[in-house]
Amino acid sequence: MRNVKINKELFIKNRAKLAGQLKPGSTAFIQANDTMPTNADGTMKFRQNTDLFWLTGVNQEETILVLFPDSPDPAFREVLFLKETSAMIAVWEGRKLMKDEATEVTGIENIQWLSEFPRIFRLLVTDAENIYINSNEHKRAVIEVETRAARFIKQCREEYPLHTYMRLAPVINKLRMIKSPEEIKLLQKAADITEKGFRRVMKFLKPGVWEYEIEAEFGHEFVRNAGAFADYYPIIASGPSACVLHNVG
Repeated sequence: MRNVKINKELFIKNRAKLAGQLKPGSTAFIQANDTMPTNADGTMKFRQNTDLFWLTGVNQEETILVLFPDSPDPAFREVLFLKETSAMIAVWEGRKLMKDEATEVTGIENIQWLSEFPRIFRLLVTDAENIYINSNEHKRAVIEVETRAARFIKQCREEYPLHTYMRLAPVINKLRMIKSPEEIKLLQKAADITEKGFRRVMKFLKPGVWEYEIEAEFGHEFVRNAGAFADYYPIIASGPSACVLHNVG
């Protein structure tokens, strides 16, 4: 929900929960999702890695969160790396977070531009025994495109083969199953917006209207109240598509 401001305390608490589950001497790296290409220089609409958003509230590409609770240097126990922005990037790609803005959103003090990641990565990994890396693990997942996280795993294993590598997904999935009071409020707000959408559609429905017209009515409430659809798109189908479980018109 882009128009809903989330208090940074939620992300601070979430990071503390995750840090408490890591083995001693561990550092964790959580990568943003890739921006997927279309034709020419076009790209698909960006969709953030939900684990990274759960930990930071940052919804932009080329972002890396590093957690190192046992770092000898307290300044590097939490580090957020962002794509460096400029006036030209703001015009062509949209406004990106500045460092002070990222601190306000996330509660992380140490914000670095992504260009600094290779140097700082070497410093942190040298002090770590275990490396946790996020990956998309789901029994029904079919991943044909190599992800940013998968490329990072390859890089780590090539450069630091003697470290112990750990799966972050089972740890963070277990944590995210239990919702905090703050998250429950946000979920309720999303449900309230969904209710508005359904009530609007119920008034609009009549013989002869098309699926895309229904989607437009439903989308009206989402865009007006939240700035976008939530984690799903409408499943609206009739006629030959009525039995398609995940129809997208």
